[in-house]
Amino acid sequence: MFYSSNKRNEQFFDLYKMPVGDWKATMMYQNDEGMDVSGISWDEKTLAIQKSVTTSENQLFLYDVATKKKTEISEPTAPGQYNASGFSKDGKSFFYTTDAGKEFAYLVQYDLASGQRKTIFETNWDVMYSYVSENEKYRVIAINEDGKNSLKILDNASGQPVTFPDIPDGDVLAVSISNTEQKMRLSVGTSKAPSNIYVYDFGTKELKKLTNTLNPEINGDDLVTAQVVRYKSFDGLEIPAIYYKPLTATPDQKVPALIWVHGGPGGQSRTGYFALLQYLTNHGYAVLAVNNRGSSGYGKSFFKMDDRNHGDKDLKDCIWGKKWLQSQDYVDSTKIGIIGGSYGGYMTMAGMTFTPDEFKVGVNIFGVTNWLRTLKSIPPYWESFKKALYDEMGDPTTADSVRLYNISPLFHASKVKSPVMVLQGANDPRVLQVESDEIVAAVKKNNVPVEYVIFPDEGHGFVKKENEIKGYGAVLTFLDKYLKGEEKVKN
Repeated sequence: MFYSSNKRNEQFFDLYKMPVGDWKATMMYQNDEGMDVSGISWDEKTLAIQKSVTTSENQLFLYDVATKKKTEISEPTAPGQYNASGFSKDGKSFFYTTDAGKEFAYLVQYDLASGQRKTIFETNWDVMYSYVSENEKYRVIAINEDGKNSLKILDNASGQPVTFPDIPDGDVLAVSISNTEQKMRLSVGTSKAPSNIYVYDFGTKELKKLTNTLNPEINGDDLVTAQVVRYKSFDGLEIPAIYYKPLTATPDQKVPALIWVHGGPGGQSRTGYFALLQYLTNHGYAVLAVNNRGSSGYGKSFFKMDDRNHGDKDLKDCIWGKKWLQSQDYVDSTKIGIIGGSYGGYMTMAGMTFTPDEFKVGVNIFGVTNWLRTLKSIPPYWESFKKALYDEMGDPTTADSVRLYNISPLFHASKVKSPVMVLQGANDPRVLQVESDEIVAAVKKNNVPVEYVIFPDEGHGFVKKENEIKGYGAVLTFLDKYLKGEEKVKN
């Protein structure tokens, strides 16, 4: 068993090997340079290690465990993202993905003896990862294709794709091939149900479903299939988004709507099952999950577009998403709010603060409101990533602090005009509770409704199901009262 730990130095993660049985760990790699271990060769003699440069660029090295020598695999003349994708069993090849010189990540084979490189798979979307089965009969390649997974399984001998039965309304999220290479486990998801597990037999071609994860009290026909849509932003840039339209929405029965903003910066909303958005849609809210500029999955140029520009053009993308919602004849154009978690929580408060007339309500879930504090209080174990984050957001200890102050909603909370809800984990190491305490107190001074829910036993996001149910239920009650205009009568 291999594991990483920062017990020696809380800033850096070392790599340890622990034999199963005696459970006595030995250090394989002492990390003193802010590296991240991302691969181990089959003979355990070579490690793949990488170092963040910016959020869109890193360095990738091979590290000889015996000699401690590093060999750079990333090319200084071709900067970009480089990510390990495993070693061949014969010890002759190393595989990695990179977007160097291209918009999207592609899969490369590196010959360990000669240093020669060969592109072995490329398409017009990002290759997320790739690996081979136990005896290298099959290669699995995962592609981030327009907000959902696309998986290819190749027969390594022939190079031909392996075909298996279609699963109606199914999105194959992940596969795992048995050590015998005779069976394959598939994790299959849809926007209407959590992932289910199937098993496919390569010999008999039989596909068998093993699980049914949707709560039996929920009728799947009452949920909606997420749609990929696109709209033009303020400058003509095309913005992709994931859209949830309530089944009840008609021009004669208009519905309120929400802009959802993902976490990050640099995250992505995708078409898979999202309980909160299905819950809100099921209760009559149209939801547009915006992949504003700066989101991943749409090429590295798009990914870099919000660098040092947060709370401006990315927020305008959300506002133009609101305009798209207003153009739908079944949406009540006067009842549109904004909601998001983490970075999306920041975007929510930026919208409520810097464009106070745009959104009727805002729901901030574990969101940043003071970039100066957040960036100064980065946990020690983020040390390897801190420089890259500062490069994108700005360094709070330099002249960047002026811009960070200007884009922090906390310092401009007096502009908030509309109802706000804040959800916060008391143990959050990224967005400290004091940050939410302060924004709540500041907005209350405006005499606008503010609801604040603190979860004493949560960190940055929900881990406990009972807290998630409580939090999402509180969000719906808030929206029904302040956006939809209904106040539930308590029994």
